[in-house]
Amino acid sequence: LHCPNAFKRTNIQDRFLPNIESALKDIFSSNMTVRLLDDRALHQRENKKSQQPASFMESGEFTFETFVVGPSNHLASSAARAVADAPGQHYNPLFIYGSSGLGKTHLLYAIAHVIHQNSPDFRILYIKGDEFINDYIETVRSGRSMNEFRTKYREADLMLVDDIQFVAGKVETQNEFFHTFNALYESKKQIVLTSDRPPQEMALLDDRLRTRFEWGLMADVQQPHFETRVAIVKNKAANLQLILDDDIAKYIANKITSNVRQLEGTVHKIKAFHDLGIDVDQSTVDRAIQDMIRSNEFTVTPDNIIKEVCRYFRVEEDQIRGPSRSRDILNARQIAMYLIRRLTSLSLDDTGKVFGGRDH
Repeated sequence: LHCPNAFKRTNIQDRFLPNIESALKDIFSSNMTVRLLDDRALHQRENKKSQQPASFMESGEFTFETFVVGPSNHLASSAARAVADAPGQHYNPLFIYGSSGLGKTHLLYAIAHVIHQNSPDFRILYIKGDEFINDYIETVRSGRSMNEFRTKYREADLMLVDDIQFVAGKVETQNEFFHTFNALYESKKQIVLTSDRPPQEMALLDDRLRTRFEWGLMADVQQPHFETRVAIVKNKAANLQLILDDDIAKYIANKITSNVRQLEGTVHKIKAFHDLGIDVDQSTVDRAIQDMIRSNEFTVTPDNIIKEVCRYFRVEEDQIRGPSRSRDILNARQIAMYLIRRLTSLSLDDTGKVFGGRDH
């Protein structure tokens, strides 16, 4: 955590740090160590970070060769390859969207990996949407020159922005990103964006940004089909030098249907059991899957949002989905609707269907 000076840092550290760590433990169900940085320590940390090489470009983990292609992601994968082979010439910008854990970030890394290999002098900038916001806020707050900020982004040969949906609703940040986008586009520099939803479903996104995001190619990444899930499991196992029976691979693919990260995490867990001398059978897989589901219990889905809202407000799910217009139910229902709209890719029509077929 950052605070502007050493006095405040010491004050917060002495008086409130145990409470902060306790609150984080309550929220995330795990122990967290909080470090408080003043301006000087923050700048030292940022400088150290900026001097570190982009390890994902050197790594062979996130490449096109390790990305399992299926009907659910074929368009996005093909477009990403075209961009990597000829940046700035095809699909500019490339906008990849889909739910979390389906491989969007993997494709960004794969593009960077290929371009870095083919053109080592290429200035490649990878950033997340919330990092762009924080960088802009810190530049304004610290009084640093905006030219320095703009140079960092506008002189890139390839800009990769993960989770661009976070800029929606941030007026000044959207304005700055709009001019950055224009500068790169007019210079024929490649832009690749990812999001959890298409531009037209970002309710708070400026129209001028929305239309620019739609200039190039929009490619969706959907939940992998059964055959693709089996291939992902087999591929990950092979990379870990783990031999899995076809029946076991199919069993895992049947159990975990929506998230590639959970598939890979399950294989990692099975690999750990195997290294400990535990036989890999159905019961072992069930144990690995239970651990994976438990570690991802905060996965953001419409049903989970409704469940948590109901738990918080002490109301029943059939009440929140039903016709009741009492003040307590109405308040909980509207908060659940708002959270589903902001945190998931559901459209207003689909959100209405979740709540008993309400009008969008």
